[in-house]
Amino acid sequence: MSLSQQNAIEQNLQNVREKIAAAAQLCGRSPEEVTLLAVSKTKPASAVEEAIAAGQFSFGENYVQEGVDKIAHFAGRQPALTWHFIGPLQSNKSRLVAENFDWCHTLDRLKIAQRLNEQRPADLAPLQVLIQVNISDEASKSGIALEDVAELAAQVMAMPNLNLRGLMAIPAAETDYARQLDVFSQMRDALKALQAICPQADTLSMGMTDDMPAAIAAGSTMVRIGTAIFGARDYSAKP
Repeated sequence: MSLSQQNAIEQNLQNVREKIAAAAQLCGRSPEEVTLLAVSKTKPASAVEEAIAAGQFSFGENYVQEGVDKIAHFAGRQPALTWHFIGPLQSNKSRLVAENFDWCHTLDRLKIAQRLNEQRPADLAPLQVLIQVNISDEASKSGIALEDVAELAAQVMAMPNLNLRGLMAIPAAETDYARQLDVFSQMRDALKALQAICPQADTLSMGMTDDMPAAIAAGSTMVRIGTAIFGARDYSAKP
């Protein structure tokens, strides 16, 4: 990686952190309440290395094998990195997620929860999981309906190797701030309802580059930012 690329990632991270702080302060929240998840999918380990050098230690991956390879590459690093799986999860890939990742954001059916619970190694801490909600009811998106959250949550809470931490959503693309805020507010209310049966649910994973301010205003605790940190992606190189 060239020095200019290295400096770009460092500067981009600083810019994103400043935007998070500004959005949080605007709605009376502390910036420390919002975790920045750097989405490193399709990006090489060298780009992750530069983000680490700039103080970023939480990373999101959409593709299982690519994520596993990066986790292995950075194993043993101090301070330890936290790896989040944020892509759709197929049954045949659940073992790799259970054995390697710290978090899974895309739990949307009982079968996957059962597999992750059974496949999580006994020597690892429970897998931190989020239930994905299809908040915009898009046929092309994974996730469950809001009215189905409580049932799946109760099932997951009975699994000893999973720790239900909250909810995740990827709303339909929307440029109007007020409409973004309305959708994200539905997720905030859903988390509050979940907390009535699952007090440890403290995480709302929502907000990306184009809708982060509205997500933070609605109560997001974790924003997933990729392009604004690492630059445009080349999907032709996807594994």
